[in-house]
Amino acid sequence: MIKSFKHKGLKLLWEDGKTSKLPAEQVARIERMLEIIDSASQVPEDFGAFPNWNIHKLSGDLKDFWSVKVNKNYRIIFRFDGQHVHDVDYIDYH
Repeated sequence: MIKSFKHKGLKLLWEDGKTSKLPAEQVARIERMLEIIDSASQVPEDFGAFPNWNIHKLSGDLKDFWSVKVNKNYRIIFRFDGQHVHDVDYIDYH
């Protein structure tokens, strides 16, 4: 279950259905990703049906985060504590 967001646009989409702070061409994919992230009970196992999302654990300053691929440049990253998802963000970290 998603407990917190770092990205204002993701929070607005998730809580209010507002899409103005996100690229229009990515909204449907982002919504689907948030639904799966919200329902995840095991990471990365619950993402096996979505190999093109390229889920992986990050390293360095983001070592506590998991990443899923939205498109060529953008990712949704999040922390998973075994039960809940925290600090969901939408970034270009490349």
